[in-house]
Amino acid sequence: MKSAKELTRQIRELAKKKNAIILAHNYQISEVQDLADLTGDSLALSIQASKTDADIIVFCGVHFMAEAASIVCPDKKVIIPVEDAGCAMADMLTAQQLRQFKKEHPGVPVVTYVNSSAEVKAESDICCTSANAIQVVKWTRAPEVIMTPDKNLAAWVRRHTDQIVHAWNGYCPIHDELTVEAVKHAMTEHPDAVLMAHPECPEEVLELAHVVRSTSGMLKYAAETDYEEYIVATEVGLLHPLKKQNPDKKFYPASTEMICKDMKKTGLQQILNALENEEPVVKVEEKIREKAFKAVERMMQVPRD
Repeated sequence: MKSAKELTRQIRELAKKKNAIILAHNYQISEVQDLADLTGDSLALSIQASKTDADIIVFCGVHFMAEAASIVCPDKKVIIPVEDAGCAMADMLTAQQLRQFKKEHPGVPVVTYVNSSAEVKAESDICCTSANAIQVVKWTRAPEVIMTPDKNLAAWVRRHTDQIVHAWNGYCPIHDELTVEAVKHAMTEHPDAVLMAHPECPEEVLELAHVVRSTSGMLKYAAETDYEEYIVATEVGLLHPLKKQNPDKKFYPASTEMICKDMKKTGLQQILNALENEEPVVKVEEKIREKAFKAVERMMQVPRD
């Protein structure tokens, strides 16, 4: 069995030879994050990759993320190392279900979280991320909006706008199952720590948080503030880049059970296999890609705070 060091060397050599770029989401295992050319949030990674001259994208994440890369980078071959690495939240809403939901709220614009399938994005008016969801909804200036697929993100937005938000009943099981009891226990264990929570968490958890941020927002907040200790209410994979970027600070998981099994499926051997075989390929059908890209493109027009 090859060592991690040897696998990393082989992957980097092969990636260079094939003009491939390796992307890794913040929830991937540490060896994969350390190997990657770019790490970060799902859509941001795809946008960054679109600005490179790479011929191949190896997306270490889950299926909707590879689809997003295909949407944004149609001229590049997109490979996902583990084909069955999925997202429970994304699977909670189909295009057919969204079409029916739209019929129940005629004329109401659809704001869809990027944690969704390409087909669902194609049925949407505009996409959002966990970082810009509030700004996107406000930017629509619509008295009512439909938000899919995450009910918790929708609830967070509802608290910060005057608009009526019709939420689809989807959620991330990893975040949604985080309990107030678990968070309070972590806060008791680390009384001087700042609690950073992801907006995919339930409302009652967010009410306890000192700050609510996306994964990239947590990285930025930890880097720019002077606190010495932080409790992190999101998937435990984020602790790796937090510790790496802030070696003098301490980071604790809100719960050690916040582990996404799908995010942990990708290892170095799978990445090497994917690069060698240039598969499994993720390619969004052009008709769907064009519609989905419009929803993403509209989001990119929204001014940042």
